[in-house]
Amino acid sequence: MKSDENLKKSILSGLFWKFSERFASQFISMVVSIVLARLLLPSEYGTVALVTIFITIADVFVSDGFGTALIQKKDADNLDFSTVFYFGVIFSFGLYIILFFIAEAVANFYEMPILCPVLRVLSLRVPIGAINSVQQAYVSRNMIFKRFFYSTIGGTIASAIVGIIMAYIGFGVWALVFQYLSNTIVGTIVLWCTVRWRPDKTFSFQRLKELYHYGWKLLVQSLMVNIYSNLRSLVIGKVYTTNDLAYYNRGSYFPNLIVVNVDSAMGAALFPAMAKEQTNAEKVKSITKRAIGLSSYVMSPLLIGFASCSVAFVKVVLTDKWLPMVPYLVIICINLLFRPAQSSALQAIKSMGRSDVVLKMDIPIRIFGVASLLVAIKFGVIYIAVTEVLVGALGLFLYGYNCGKIIGYGIGEIITDFGQSVMLSFIMGVCVYGIQIINIVHPFITLVLQILLGMVVYLFLSIITKNKNFQYIWDEVQKLLKKKFLVNQI
Repeated sequence: MKSDENLKKSILSGLFWKFSERFASQFISMVVSIVLARLLLPSEYGTVALVTIFITIADVFVSDGFGTALIQKKDADNLDFSTVFYFGVIFSFGLYIILFFIAEAVANFYEMPILCPVLRVLSLRVPIGAINSVQQAYVSRNMIFKRFFYSTIGGTIASAIVGIIMAYIGFGVWALVFQYLSNTIVGTIVLWCTVRWRPDKTFSFQRLKELYHYGWKLLVQSLMVNIYSNLRSLVIGKVYTTNDLAYYNRGSYFPNLIVVNVDSAMGAALFPAMAKEQTNAEKVKSITKRAIGLSSYVMSPLLIGFASCSVAFVKVVLTDKWLPMVPYLVIICINLLFRPAQSSALQAIKSMGRSDVVLKMDIPIRIFGVASLLVAIKFGVIYIAVTEVLVGALGLFLYGYNCGKIIGYGIGEIITDFGQSVMLSFIMGVCVYGIQIINIVHPFITLVLQILLGMVVYLFLSIITKNKNFQYIWDEVQKLLKKKFLVNQI
C-alpha cells in the first residue's frame, strides 16, 4: 500500500513539474511565435520549416533509442550513462559533418540557395543537443522533472529575446534560425549546471551493445515516425510553394502546442513509473487507463474548442494574411484527438520491455501513410492533411490491439475511456462554432465569447453526466486545497 502511495506521489509530482515546464515554455513560445508571425512573411517560415526537417531527423540518432534504454534498464549505472554520453557526442559530430556537406545539395534540390547557409548554421543544434541528451535521461529516470523546468524556461526566454530583436531589426529568416539555436544552447547550459550527474572517464562496448539491443528498435521506430511525420512537409515544399508549407506547418503548430503540453508531460512522467512496474501488467493497465481518461478529458475540449474558434483566433492573433492556414488547423485538431490513447498505449508497451512490438506496429502504419500521401499529392495540400486523420485512426486500432494482448487493455476499453470526453467536446464545439457563424461583432469579442461559452458548456456537461475524470480532478484539487489550508493553520 505504501509502495502504491509513493508511486502515485512520484507520478503526480512528475506531472506537476512537466506540466509546469511545458505550459510555461509553450506559452512563451506561443507568444514569440505570434509576434514573429506578425513581423515575418509566411515564405520565411516555410524556409526554416524545410531546414528543421533534416535536423529533426538527425536528432533522432542522438536523442532516441539509447536514452529510452537508460530509463527502462532496471540496473543502469554510471558506466551505462557515461558510455552513452561519449558515444552520443562523437556520433553527433559525425552527423553534423554529413549535414554540412549535404546542405548545398538540399538547396539545389529545392532551388533555394538560402537553404545551404541556414542548414549549416542550424545543424549546430545536433552536437549541442547530444551533450545534454544523457542528462535528460538521468532526470527522467530519477523523476526529478524540476530540472527540466529550469532548463526549458531558461532556453525559451533567451531564444524569445534573440528572435524578437532580430526579427524587429530586419534579419528575416535568420531571426528564426538564431531563435531555435539559442534555445538549444541556453537549455543545455542550464541543465548541465543544475543536474549533478557527470560522466566518468569510462566506456564499455559491452554495455553499449546491451543498451543497443533494446534501444535500436525504438531508434528505428522513432526514425520512421520522424521521417514519416516530416515527409508531408518535404513533399509540400518541393511540389507546392513555401507559402503552402508555411500555412500547413502553422496550422499544425498551434494544435500541437496543446498536445505537447499534455502529451509530453504524461509520457515523461508515466514511462518511468510504468517501467518500475513492468512485472505487474495489471498495475501498468491501471496507470494506462487513468492516463488515457485524464489526458483525453483535458485535450479533447482544447482541440475541438480551438478548431471551432479558429477563424476568430487567426484574425485576432496572426492577422488576415494567415487565414489560409485555418482548414489545416481544423484537420490537425481532429487528428490529434487520437493522440492521448496512442501515447499512453505506447508508453505501456514500451514499459513492458516490448520494443519489438513498437517497431512491428509502426511498419504497417507508415506504409499506409506513404501510400495515402502518394495518392493525395496530385489533389492538393488539403488532401495531404486529411490523410493524417486516416493514419491516426489506423494507429489507434493497432496500438489498442497490441496493448490488449500485452496488458489486457484492448481497443474496446480504450475507446470507451476516451470516447465520452470526445463526445462532450463535440457538443461543446457545436455551441462555440455557433457564435462564429453569427459573426455580428468584432473578431476579438467573438473569440472571447467563444472561449467563455466553451468553458461553461464543457464544465456543465461534465457535471450533469457525472464524468469520472472531472470527479477525479475535482477530488485531487480539493485534497490539495485542504492540505494547504491545514498547513497554513499550523
